[in-house]
Amino acid sequence: MGSKNKLKRFAENETFSNVIQPTRDEILKGFEFKGKWNSFFKNENPIVLELGCGKGEYTVGLAKLNPNRNYIGIDIKGARFWRGAKTSIEENMNNVAFVRTQIELVDQLFEKDEVSEIWITFPDPQIKYKRTKHRMTNEVFLKKYQKILKPNGIMHLKTDSEFMHGYTLGLLHGLNYEVIYANHDVYKNEGSPQEVLKIQTFYENQYLEKGKPITYIQFRITN
Repeated sequence: MGSKNKLKRFAENETFSNVIQPTRDEILKGFEFKGKWNSFFKNENPIVLELGCGKGEYTVGLAKLNPNRNYIGIDIKGARFWRGAKTSIEENMNNVAFVRTQIELVDQLFEKDEVSEIWITFPDPQIKYKRTKHRMTNEVFLKKYQKILKPNGIMHLKTDSEFMHGYTLGLLHGLNYEVIYANHDVYKNEGSPQEVLKIQTFYENQYLEKGKPITYIQFRITN
């Protein structure tokens, strides 16, 4: 993407009512919507997150399937989620928002028990050992998610990475967390939820064209 396009998208994001772009300091000193997200959406509907939302396909797709839930996509790359933000505004979707920030700050954006579900879609698997701390399903991140999820809150991991799938399953079993459902090839093996099969991201389509299996895990971070 050219720098002119990026700048245009950044500028347009500034005008979108469904895009929030706080500074790191603003988040750490007390984010304005922490514990008050239902006032942002003007309803008491459940809140669902997509972390590392990219172009926002899952955030928007889930919001269309479930209009009685509020969806928030979080990503540091605003030029990417511009597409999802623009689409949801054009289609008058009032249950979609995007936040531009680092995923590591997620527990500063939401109050305890404020979130009902979290989706992680096609994250960078960070395969090298020294990158373990950046894996979005490592133990440190799981503790952050647990902090903001409701007691029976559900996590979803959809990935093309067999490494990420196996690493996460092993970690969940080791920590004695509840694995509700796991599938190492969702389009070949039956049983995956419709939300997993109906929505396909830009990157997912590329992986499918290469014949890569798409994996999925649904779990709870409770003992």
